[in-house]
Amino acid sequence: MEKKAILSFFFILIILAGCNQGQLKTTADKSVSPANGEIAEISFTEYEYDFGKIKEGEKVAHIFAFVNKGPGNLVIESASTSCGCTVSKYNRSPIGAGKGGNLEVVFDSNGRNGIQTKTISVRSNSKTQVVILKITAEVISKNNK
Repeated sequence: MEKKAILSFFFILIILAGCNQGQLKTTADKSVSPANGEIAEISFTEYEYDFGKIKEGEKVAHIFAFVNKGPGNLVIESASTSCGCTVSKYNRSPIGAGKGGNLEVVFDSNGRNGIQTKTISVRSNSKTQVVILKITAEVISKNNK
């Protein structure tokens, strides 16, 4: 009986923790959108980049530049890649109106062959909340000379 009571207690605790996380997320989301109605607007100078032909095992990088064209501060919340072979780096600080920033994308071609297309989903507090960036490369296998 005592084991059932302990298991029930932990089950209820887990449910309550899940409920609290949802409340915290809602509060955090409200703090990102400004009370005065000024909304950021992210605009990249390019949305796709082609590395061309690269050798298998090579790591290549590209920087996607962007500008905040809106009146509110821009905050990039995440930059998720479609594959573990691609990594993104960006500044998490708020970017003021008219200011710019960079998002670096590094692609590791190790174990890849042929045409590779990867996407980066950039989530922010911008008017357009999710922007999709794309990189491509033709990976030449080590076996092909």
